[in-house]
Formats: sequence, C-alpha cells, structure tokens
Amino acid sequence: MLTCELCGEELLLEEDMRTHLQLSHLESPVSCPLCGLSGVSYDELTHHVHTAHPDDLQVKAQEQDSAGNDSSSAHPGTRHAHSTAPPAHPRAPWSGGGGFPAGAESDTTITESTESTGDAIPTSSSFCGRGTSSHQTNGTFRPDTSTRALGCGGSDDEARGGQYPCPMCSLSCRSSRLLREHVEVHLQVEDSPKVVCDDDLSLLQHVEEHFSGTAKDGAEAVDFKKLKEQFGVDGAGGYRRQIERRMEKAVGRGLMTPAEYHSKRANMMESLASGLDDGTTRTQGTLGALCEYYQKEPRGCVHVWLSAETDHYNSSEGDKGWGCGYRNLQMLLSALRTIQAFTDCLPERGVPSVPQLQRMIEGAWREGMDPEGAAHFNHRLQGTRAWIGATEIYAVLTSLGLRASITDFHKPTGPGDTHPRMLEWVKQYFARSSSGGRLPPRVVQTALPPLYLQHQGHSRSIVGVEERKDGGLCLLVLDPACGLATARKLLSADVRHLRRFPSNMKHRQYQVVAVDQVLSPEEKQVRILSSRTLRVERIP
Repeated sequence: MLTCELCGEELLLEEDMRTHLQLSHLESPVSCPLCGLSGVSYDELTHHVHTAHPDDLQVKAQEQDSAGNDSSSAHPGTRHAHSTAPPAHPRAPWSGGGGFPAGAESDTTITESTESTGDAIPTSSSFCGRGTSSHQTNGTFRPDTSTRALGCGGSDDEARGGQYPCPMCSLSCRSSRLLREHVEVHLQVEDSPKVVCDDDLSLLQHVEEHFSGTAKDGAEAVDFKKLKEQFGVDGAGGYRRQIERRMEKAVGRGLMTPAEYHSKRANMMESLASGLDDGTTRTQGTLGALCEYYQKEPRGCVHVWLSAETDHYNSSEGDKGWGCGYRNLQMLLSALRTIQAFTDCLPERGVPSVPQLQRMIEGAWREGMDPEGAAHFNHRLQGTRAWIGATEIYAVLTSLGLRASITDFHKPTGPGDTHPRMLEWVKQYFARSSSGGRLPPRVVQTALPPLYLQHQGHSRSIVGVEERKDGGLCLLVLDPACGLATARKLLSADVRHLRRFPSNMKHRQYQVVAVDQVLSPEEKQVRILSSRTLRVERIP
C-alpha cells in the first residue's frame, strides 16, 4: 500500500500513485506564491507579481532573511541514551539532527546496549526554576510533564476550528481550557500563587512575559523564540515548507520567476511522494578515493582502517539547520546497502528521503519502540523540523531488524578535555576485522558500517581511523554540514576536512551508535520491550 505524502490518500499500485499525483497535485491551477490570485497563465502571473507586489516582495524577503538567520543559528539537538552503570536516562541534554540546547556544554554520542533502561534526572526547570523530573534528549531539554494526546475541546473551541500549541513543548491542545491546564504544569511553582488566565490569549501573553522577565533577570535566561525553534514547534513547517519558503524568497528577490517556482515545486512534490532521496546532495565514491589516497600517500600513517563504501549526504535547502541526524542516517543506510548481510532488512528501492525517514521513525514508535521518545515528539515528526538523535537512530534501526548499540563517552578521559578512550574504542571497532595474529596491511577497507557520532549541537559519521607513527589516533569523519563542493574534494585526495585529531574532539560528552548484526524476530521483540527504559554502555 502506497500513501501520498501530500494528501494522505492510499493506493495499491505505483501507476495509480503517479496518476494521482498528476491529476491531484501537479496540474493544480497556477497561483501567485505571494497572494491568492489563481487561474492565470505563467506570463500573466509573472506580470502580476512584478506589478502588484513590488513593495511586498522586498518586505517579505527581509522578513524571511531575518527568520532564516535566526533559524540557521540554531543547531540540531541530540537525545542521549543511558548507560549500564549507574542507570542513566537514555537521552542526553542534546539531540536531534543535531545537538544540545543553546549554551549547553556537554555533548553525547549514542551507543545502545541490549537492555536499556532510563531514569528521570531531577533538574531545575529552565522555565520557572522549579525542580522537576525531566528528560533530556536530542539536544533538547524536555520537562517531564504529561505528554499524552489531549482530547477534543468543547463546542466553542471546535467552532473556532483552531488548535492551541503549547509554547513550551511539542503538544497541541484542542481547547483553550486544556492548554491552560497543560501550561500551568510548566509554570506552577509550589510556593507561588497559581496563575489564572481567563482565555488562551492572556495565557500565551503570560508565558511570554514569564520568559521575558527571566531573560531580564539574567538567571537561566531563555530566548522564547529560539526555544520553540529548538523543539521544532515554532510553526515554521518541515522539509517541504522550508523549501517552499526559500523559493518564495527567491521569487520576491527576482531571482526566480513564478513559472520556475511552480515547475520546481511540482518536481519537489513528485520527489517527496516517491519517498526516495533525489540524490542532489549525494557524493559517491568517497571511501574508494580514500583507500586509493592512503595507498599512495602514507604521510605519517602506520595503519589506516576504513568502513565499507559510504555515500556522503549533505544538508539541503529543505533541512538546513536541523537535518544532520537524518543525513547521517542516510550515510549509514547507504553503507548497509553495500553489505550483503544487511540488504534484506533495508528498503528495496534506495536511500529514503528526509521526510520518509521521519515516517520510518514514526513507524518504529507505532511498533512500541522508545515510547518516551515518541511522547516527547507527540508521536509526530512529519511536517516538523524537530531534531533527532541517537535514540531515534537506534529506534529505526531496530525497527528494520538490525542490532544496534549505543555507547556513551560521558566525560573526557585525557588531558585537555580530550577523549583518548573513545578514539581507542573506534580503532578496536574497525581493527577487529583484521585481527588474527598477523600484522595487518597498512590500509584496510573493512566490510563494517560507519559509526554514528553524536555530540552537543551536531552529529557526524565516522568512516575510518588513522594510527600515526607517534602512536596517536585520528578519526576520519564525514560531516553533513560539509557542502557539496567540499565533499567532492575528497575524490581528489583532499582529506583535510575529514581528519579529527584528539585536539579536535573536546566536547564534554559523545555518544556512538554502531550496527553489527541482524536481529531474529524474537530478538527484535525483546529489544522493542526493553526500549521502554533505554540503557547504554558507559565508558569510562
């Protein structure tokens, strides 16, 4: 059964889906992207835009420039899984396509253990200063409030037809009464008087005044707008809307004609409906080029271990600022497709697009994976810019029937806040394929998948490790923030952007996700049940 991403209609055959797209979406009347005018030709629309909106275009472009700058300054968050001793919560203070909350210093990388269990970590709420039981995940901080889906409101609220999004978390309420009750959980302080608001507007005003006052005091200052952006609930839409907004801005600046706008939008819709990545941000052959480079240019290396062939995926206009977790997952899946042992578990047609990966994570939640993480996102990623982290990567890999693990390097183990234990762990992961008593060749390209690396504010993919003549180690890392032009320099033996020496790895905390085997149906069910309380291996 195929589901149209644009309207939700379900069809059996691909031919029927193509016909549906053509009739229902691609041949819709041409309309002005800046107002409601429709039913005109491309030439008439071009004339309309430049005569009716000369001033509005500039204002719109300036507003979108400002919004784009604000959005691009926020880094994706990362949720952390927790470890075996002592029990810790599976999500660290950061997560997502990304990373930690703004200003946070610790970062974490996810490596899952088979029996995961998480405990709530008592912290002081950054909202009101009240001590609460909270969870930290995907580079985001989430209060441990009720995350159930709120019921429908009364007839007055239904007549208004609107939803009431909580300004402090990802929930949407169907009535102002339920919104008041939910937000009071965030704001209520035991020794302070209860906040009473007569309607939803006064409630939202109170919330914004609270954050404004906190910022003025300078203690635990929170930027209200950036907080909503961090949780991906600022109402700015997801992958599709972000591309449309950028194209609208280009129309406003005169860099794109209305005809080009509608043509590109139609191509985008068709690509999204297929569920496959369009390949515009993909660079192939990187590992082959690296292997050839190290064969010719030792440059101080005693041994080099490389992962299986992995395509590089960089962020696009649709996920810039929040999509690194999805792009690293694409890199991992591209490598798994080249390893015979894993191909039967993967989607048949190719590497999924970012919106399709969001659907796959939601599907893992519906199977019962990581119920706490699902509740954090209100069981919904599609149409949002919410950051994902190691726990979401673990969830979707388990759903595919792959055995994954999360390892938490929760504190530095070397001088200068470095992580030599983590680099040694990575070396042991790649070198295990060449162990056997004999001295391994200087360059070894293994059949092992790359490692998903999470730290504060960002995530990357480890595709190899160098052992230097002085005994030191250097990681080889593919970064989704690296542009297409820079990524393609790897094909001409420019490895400067790949190397990460110990001095470059000085975040407080890292988490690593690794895939090693295929799960049996019974093992998969055990992992789904154990994900109710995720636990990870902690080093040291």
